[in-house]
Amino acid sequence: MTALVDAHRRYRDELLHHGLLISMGVDGLYGRGAAFERVVEGVNHAFAALGDADRPEIMRFPPGIGLRQLERSGYLASFPHLAGTVHAFEGSDREHRALVEALQQGDDWATRQQATHVALTPAACYGVYPAIADRGRLAPQGALVDVYTYCFRHEPSIDPARMQMFRQREHVRLGTADQVLAFREQWMARARALFEALTMPHEVDVANDPFFGRTGRLMASSQREQELKFELLIPIVSPEHPTACVSFNFHGEQFGRAWRIEAADGGIAQTGCVGFGVERIALALFRHHGFVPADWPGGVRHVLGL
Repeated sequence: MTALVDAHRRYRDELLHHGLLISMGVDGLYGRGAAFERVVEGVNHAFAALGDADRPEIMRFPPGIGLRQLERSGYLASFPHLAGTVHAFEGSDREHRALVEALQQGDDWATRQQATHVALTPAACYGVYPAIADRGRLAPQGALVDVYTYCFRHEPSIDPARMQMFRQREHVRLGTADQVLAFREQWMARARALFEALTMPHEVDVANDPFFGRTGRLMASSQREQELKFELLIPIVSPEHPTACVSFNFHGEQFGRAWRIEAADGGIAQTGCVGFGVERIALALFRHHGFVPADWPGGVRHVLGL
């Protein structure tokens, strides 16, 4: 495992050296340089080329959701170790003086802040379900949403592909089980074709989410057995430990039940999503094609619109 950690560190240092990422003093938290952002825009260009013909509804959200939305989603029950909340100072002058004194003495001043009604977005699709639920019963064709936002997961790491704050571009499908599963199969085929065109090694395999604790291990096993989640994996620093860059998820009734989303027949709507980790895909492109996008193969640049 030491060799893998060293490989992560070397690649991170190369990215920093080339100005693609910018250190912010915290593992997993980075600024992005101009070349990196151009490639991210290219990944979004390629995603749009695959999915715009489906005419999804566009939704864009801030990197925060309501605290009650986080609670209702069930995320805290499954991933308490990854969740983040927003805190703020709400005290009096006296309490402010105590905070400043703690700060000056190097004590823990953060304990003097209170939780707000805002949580950090853990996945781009989490804003979609309450928005759709507010509209009432789905039409027979269901719904399809294109969503893009920054997300947060509390897992600091020197692996540059495991950022604490990162962006997800997703298509979210709501409707019947047949509609959602057909959507997922279509996107698995599209993603394979895309990464063939980008000339990057990849494989699609069944996967599970990082559920918390002993109960979580049982949930992960069940998720794999039911093949609810697949990931497209690309080796970035190690062929033996490829990185999940795209996920293909079937949620069943999980979010339909949580948000009381009605299908056209009055039952509980089924949902699923395909999520592109745009930073991870950019990191894979830099690893396999070099640190200067102008030198990449013409076919790759064409697919990305560069």
